[in-house]
Amino acid sequence: MKDPAGRPESRRAANARKRISRRPSRLGLPAGSTAKPDRVREADAGFSGLLKRVWRRAAEAGDLRASLQVLLTLDGHVPAGIQLRALNSVEQAALTALCGLSWRDADDTADTTAGGAAATRTAAAAKAAPDGGEPPVFLGEIGLTAGGRIAVRTPGARPLDPRDLVGGVRRVPWSRAALAAYQDELGRAHKRGAARAADCRAWLAAQGAAGRDALLVQAREAALRTAPFVLYQEDTQYTNFRGRNTLTGKTLWPGHPDCALSALIGLPLQLWSDQDIQLLVCLTLLIRSAGFGRIEEANGTQLTVDHVADTLERVRRLYNAVPGAEPVPAAASHRVADLDRLAGALRERRRSVGAHAQLYREIHGALMHKVERVAAAPGAAARARQDAVTERLRAGLPLAGRTLAELGESLAAAPGWLAEPHGGFGTGLESLVYESVAAAADAFGADFAMSRGMRSLPDLVRALRGESWAEICDWDITRFFCCVVPRPQAAVHFGGSTAALADAAWAMSSRMQYNSWHFVAGNLPRVPEVTARDHFVPPVIPDIAFFSDQHHHGHVNNNVRFSIRSPHAVEVDGRRFEGFMDLRLLRCAGDPFDEQDLLAAHQVSAFIAQATSLAARLVAAGMALEVTAFDSGWHWKAVTGRGPAAAASPGGQVPKAS
Repeated sequence: MKDPAGRPESRRAANARKRISRRPSRLGLPAGSTAKPDRVREADAGFSGLLKRVWRRAAEAGDLRASLQVLLTLDGHVPAGIQLRALNSVEQAALTALCGLSWRDADDTADTTAGGAAATRTAAAAKAAPDGGEPPVFLGEIGLTAGGRIAVRTPGARPLDPRDLVGGVRRVPWSRAALAAYQDELGRAHKRGAARAADCRAWLAAQGAAGRDALLVQAREAALRTAPFVLYQEDTQYTNFRGRNTLTGKTLWPGHPDCALSALIGLPLQLWSDQDIQLLVCLTLLIRSAGFGRIEEANGTQLTVDHVADTLERVRRLYNAVPGAEPVPAAASHRVADLDRLAGALRERRRSVGAHAQLYREIHGALMHKVERVAAAPGAAARARQDAVTERLRAGLPLAGRTLAELGESLAAAPGWLAEPHGGFGTGLESLVYESVAAAADAFGADFAMSRGMRSLPDLVRALRGESWAEICDWDITRFFCCVVPRPQAAVHFGGSTAALADAAWAMSSRMQYNSWHFVAGNLPRVPEVTARDHFVPPVIPDIAFFSDQHHHGHVNNNVRFSIRSPHAVEVDGRRFEGFMDLRLLRCAGDPFDEQDLLAAHQVSAFIAQATSLAARLVAAGMALEVTAFDSGWHWKAVTGRGPAAAASPGGQVPKAS
């Protein structure tokens, strides 16, 4: 940076500037100078608190089946099928013998927001029910782990370790019939597991040493460029998440000896464990079917060939229901070679599906699990949301049209005003972003709405033309912006304080600036400076999240419970930047958003993306266009309606309240 006289900023001045708080309510004050925090997080906030409440409900349930239903759905926070797929083979055999519960019977499509009924009682379980008056032959246990999984003490196993559990245990009596059913089920599971492991080993052997190493490098790159996930192979955990990481991610750098994938590179196949072999095969199948993002559809579950086969079959049926291409045939078997062909076919079919229908993902935040869906056609609810946004934009922007599409056509016909002052902002682009976000907050009944982007399109165009990839990678988060607009009613979730609401809005804005920084490198050529820079694969389809206020500290602290994210690509000087911007809507409480909300939000987001691409085209033609609004001071004034809370703060102008 430079001082007003144009001289480079000294290190002392730069350090002093960094020590000044950017929080809206403390602008101009030294960071960390207050006697106590503004807000103290409740002791039971987040995932640990949820699990304690779940265990209390499960312990109070009248019978084992009712208790398991609470545990499997985390009291209505996740679909039960996720938890059933998290069981190892011994635990799965136990629940099948005791209650007839099996992941094969789970229906995650019926009621995903509340969990729904997960499984049905089978004939085998009916036979295994305890005989009237017969004393149990074994007294087992069921508990809930700190990771949110069900723990089962089975015959021959030691008691569950209370240090691993959220609460106590529920004692479970086993009849002779249940014990016999368990032995039968476990025998079949072991036989099936051995056959799957042998098939995986043979398939990897056929790839050759170089082929296996290439698959390991691909899987390691996926772990590095993908959001946190936790996978299991029986009792072995593979994760790039917090705690003891076993895969490359935020903690383990590529090639780290503690990374399970890196440790296998160059190692003779005979020395690989069955768990590692199945890990690599299953990751390869998931990646081949839809890229790195498909891995998150296994999050929190056992990564087995049968589970992957079930996922691919569900996706096959989903894609085949969309007209426009030849249907994909089912896999001939669960052998890896057959599943590999199915995964490749699904990847090809996915391209045509995206042209005829809207793909999106559901995110179940408690277990960070994602499920790909194909949306139905927009209905009256989606059109009503879009119409409300259109009406607001037509009143606040120099555009004409009865629909968002017509407003876009009006904008494309005369985009020059995007580079000129408008509505109290320095540029029309800033005005359009603000009006769109504010309109969406009201139209969708969101507590917060936001959209992000890059502050200097001229700098980006110049860097692209000079192929200055290292320079782009070196830009920090202040090169990006995010306009966050909370509705006044949202203050109720922050103690009724508009100052706390402004702080929350700025915290969200800062995080979204980081997200822009995190994604932009994923659009650049894979030169050494780009591959060395921390980044994720940019998102390309929207998602809808339930109960996101569990793990992410920012989400927990700022009550981000239900949300919609709608990313879109933007073209800058002939280069397509995926995930360059998005529109996000969130609710701190109440009802979750639904599919129709997502479809409407995606159209609003597309409108902002179109405007950004048009602005980039103006810049490429030589026009100046910088985004100076949406900093900390802007958010303070926009939310509270007052001047700077402490010392003077720079920032863009805020339009008068409408």
